[in-house]
Amino acid sequence: MSRLNLGFVDKKSLGLDLFRLGRLLTLVLIGLLVISSQPLPPLQAADPALSPAEASSPSSPPPGQKIDEDYTKKILEYTSEKFFLTELVDHLPASDTVPTPADILGEVIGAPNILHYTEEIFKYLQAVAQASPRVIIFSLGPTDEGKEMMTVAVSSETNLQRLPRLKEILSQLADPRQIDKATAEKLIAEGIPVYWLTGGLHSPECGSPEMLMELTYRLAVDESQFYRDIRKNLIVLITPVLEVDGRDRYVDTYLYKKAHKDKKTLPLVYWGNYVAHDNNRDFLGVALKLTENLLRAYFDWHPTIMHDLHESVPYLYVSTGTGPYNAWLDPIMIDEWHELAYVEISEMTKRGVPGVWTHGFYNGWAPSYAFYIAMAHNSVGRFYETFGATGADTMVRTVKAESTRAWYRPNPPLPAVKWSFRNNINLQQSAALFALHHVAVNHQKFLRNFYLKSKRAVAKATNEGPAAWVIPNDGRRPLAAANLVNLLRKHGIEVHWAEKEFKIKKQTFPAGSYIIRLDQPYSRCADMMLDTQYFNPNDPRPYDDTGWTLGPLHNVKTLRVEDTSILAVPMKLLTQDVQPQGKVFGSRNAQAFLINHTAENALVKLRFELKELKILAAEKSFKVSQVRYNPGTFIIPLEGNPPETARLVKKAVTRLGLVAQAVKKMPNWVFLTIIFASRTFATIPTSKKNMT
Repeated sequence: MSRLNLGFVDKKSLGLDLFRLGRLLTLVLIGLLVISSQPLPPLQAADPALSPAEASSPSSPPPGQKIDEDYTKKILEYTSEKFFLTELVDHLPASDTVPTPADILGEVIGAPNILHYTEEIFKYLQAVAQASPRVIIFSLGPTDEGKEMMTVAVSSETNLQRLPRLKEILSQLADPRQIDKATAEKLIAEGIPVYWLTGGLHSPECGSPEMLMELTYRLAVDESQFYRDIRKNLIVLITPVLEVDGRDRYVDTYLYKKAHKDKKTLPLVYWGNYVAHDNNRDFLGVALKLTENLLRAYFDWHPTIMHDLHESVPYLYVSTGTGPYNAWLDPIMIDEWHELAYVEISEMTKRGVPGVWTHGFYNGWAPSYAFYIAMAHNSVGRFYETFGATGADTMVRTVKAESTRAWYRPNPPLPAVKWSFRNNINLQQSAALFALHHVAVNHQKFLRNFYLKSKRAVAKATNEGPAAWVIPNDGRRPLAAANLVNLLRKHGIEVHWAEKEFKIKKQTFPAGSYIIRLDQPYSRCADMMLDTQYFNPNDPRPYDDTGWTLGPLHNVKTLRVEDTSILAVPMKLLTQDVQPQGKVFGSRNAQAFLINHTAENALVKLRFELKELKILAAEKSFKVSQVRYNPGTFIIPLEGNPPETARLVKKAVTRLGLVAQAVKKMPNWVFLTIIFASRTFATIPTSKKNMT
């Protein structure tokens, strides 16, 4: 999430005074001298942990568990300042059975100038899963380029042994229509939340895939009560690299630049599959395999929290946002944003870590991002922005005025600092561990909130409105309507079709109309996608200035229905995607086929599929047997086309879901010949004449 919108602070009120300006220049000069002349000096271990009343984490492994001295020494060496450490990450516990990252990869996580390919990352996680009964590894599915999106689940041995039951409990809590309150409380007492950490969505933001390897190890082997709490009361899902295709390209270019410092190199424009940064703007459209895989995994696991790790602003931003928040989100979820953010900020600030903050940067308006998979389905979606550099480089970084002290940033970053890759690893790992522990020790609260949000979503039709949305079966664009319905179903939204004609107030709807009831668990998701947004012009401009009403975007009529009587209309639930079947009507003695231009996208596919045929397009509207055909209607004459034209047309329109009308003679109108070759269109106007 490296696109910045930090223009909410009065810069004049944040100007540096002379003292701070002098400090800035001094730090920059000293840092430049140090970085150019010697490696990072080793540090001593962090201060002893705070008392239990002040903090909730151990300072070292419990008696009997050794520390990996070599790994710990390098953690301290690669961290540029003592205040970028916490007692959670200033050492690494040793294990006799589970390999550390250094055992498999040859170096500790966060070492200067070292990034790992996905093959190496997955190799390490596979080794941990083979060595530890607390870790399992699986794939979310293939990427657009056929690579696997690997994920690990970490918990206690007992929890992993009863994993099917725990997933069943979460599935039941996700749909409160099937259970009563007493049953829900029993399930909450029996179940535990799933906390899903994801990294590497934006390939140039390269710290999280590295950090998540080390975090997996710590969760698997550390025997302190802090980690025991997490394993007992949570299932931690870890997907270290969401953008698998892009990660490997980025590592390629980074290592190439390191090996050829004397050569000029071009920037990596597309690190993903021709999407790049906007792979995090695909929640609504689900155009990528990446997003499909995330949605499928969400409905399999029903994670209580989905936490995406990014890099941009100094030093650690925890998402809440300035607002205005998306109006369709449950207020309980907004409260959970703030609760988790202030736990992390408080714990990090207590330990003297500078520059940990929330509120600014992002606003929480647009439902574009990957973590909205959680937010739109009654879970908590959140993210970090951790300070980065260039790959795994060490350098002096300065802070712009937009990141200085503000009411929401009382503990600002320093004006300048020597920043290392290991600093990045330390900060996001420490904060994530505090979040994991907080959810673990409050696991029933978060499960109960998940159930309540789902229950409130079911009540939306009667408590908040609207009652439903309707897509009329008006025959105008059945393919576009089907595509919209199928997209809603991808998001887990239930869609029904009306068994017979029905009337709501003065409006009559044909049988076969689609009905999206809002007395379902994902009613907020449906309403969010179909309703029209209003953004108050007096509010700060949104982080992503965007609207998203899916009806107009799909060129499909959608109607908002407040009347709850629609919920009593006879209807059936769609259990599979809608696939309209095309047809050909008319005489066997046809001289041409007409395919009305209704702005269906399938018309373009048809032209590609019938690329060898001569196809005409009507310049004006016309009627045949009282049916009006629009300008642009495809007219496929048999004369001048191959003998198998009728068979080819029937096959194509049937498969694509279009309707063709066979006619005995050509319409007497002006046409525009469409010539199709080599995937380009050319046009040749013809004179007005009878073409029978």
